[in-house]
This record gives sequence, C-alpha cells and structure tokens, in this order.
Amino acid sequence: MRSYDDPCGVARALDAVGERWALLVVRDLLLGPKRFSDLAAGLAGMSQNVLAQRLRDLEAQGLVRRRLLGPPSRARVYELTDAGYELEEVVLALARWGSRAPQVARATLTADALALALRTTFDAGAAGDLHARVDLHLGADRFAAEVTAGRIRIGRGESVDPDAVVTIDAAAMQAIVFGGADLPSDVVSGDRELAERFVRAFPRPEPRGASATG
Repeated sequence: MRSYDDPCGVARALDAVGERWALLVVRDLLLGPKRFSDLAAGLAGMSQNVLAQRLRDLEAQGLVRRRLLGPPSRARVYELTDAGYELEEVVLALARWGSRAPQVARATLTADALALALRTTFDAGAAGDLHARVDLHLGADRFAAEVTAGRIRIGRGESVDPDAVVTIDAAAMQAIVFGGADLPSDVVSGDRELAERFVRAFPRPEPRGASATG
C-alpha cells in the first residue's frame, strides 16, 4: 500500500483506509459479517481480485478478520474488528455529507447502502412516538430495524418477533422511502400501520446549496 508519508492523523488514517473501495468494504461490513461472494455481489463495480486485495489490506491493518461460522452453515465470513467498528461514525458522517451531493447516474442503492442510508437519514421528529421492530427482506438480504425513543438501530439478520416484515427489492424500497412511492399492501406482513409510519421516518436530505425555500 502507498503511504502519504505524513504524520498528520488524517494522512495516517488514509494510509489505512484511503485506497479505492476500502471504505465501501467497511460500509458493507458495518451491519454484520458477510461472505466473500456476498461482498462481491454488493460491490458489483469492483473486481474480485481487487476485493481480495482490499480485504488483505484491511486485515493487515487490523480492521477486518476472517471467521468460520458454526454449524450448520460452516461458511467463512469477513467481519470488522473492534478497531474496524471505530470507523462507523466516520462512515456515517461521510454518508450524511455525501447524501446532499448530486446523485450519480446510477442512483439505485444496494441493500447494504440502503440500510446505511436509513440510519443516516432517520428523523426522530418524523418518527414521533413510533416504537417498532420492522424486518426488511430486500431480496436475499435480511435486516432487522428497531425504532424506539427517537433512535434507530439496523443490523443484518432477523428479529425474533418483529411487528412487521416488509418483503421487497432494494430499488422499490428506495423509491418508497426516498421517492414518496406508496407502500404496497402485499409486501407487508404484520402491522401495516407501523410499517407505513416506519417508511415515512426518513426525509430525503436537501441537496447541498439548495435555498432554504427550495
């Protein structure tokens, strides 16, 4: 890995995670462990050779480790170390800042990017007194979200007893949450009213430079 050869903390941090794709790998592991094939699927613009190199780099920095899941899966996954999870606030801050920048031509979020966007755009005022556990089945990806006391938590996996389950693809969920599309009744099982309130708790960020009056 190249180095900035600069003692500044910013430069030293970029020595560790400044290579192209590195922080996106971290982003996709913030919500829980993933197999190599799942990481590759979520980072479609990245070759598998580059992904393997970035994972080796992050392992060498002590930010990522490999682990063998117990039975019945016995799958080998990559996960963040404690030091890797210390990057969470950095990634979330970048996500909030970047959400106000002009969108790229391909504006469809991956499932992991959408889950992270829900964390960074959650609005306690819009949620009000909402208290709910909502599972999101976004294609093959599963996320458990909990809103309580004006805060949201989202992680990979499923709740033991969710109030509602939304089964939909990531693009359609993005259109509902950030585009104002209706939530179809046939994608919700459980408490539909709570699911409706949940998807309306994420106002789209105002683009940077927009006037206060829009």
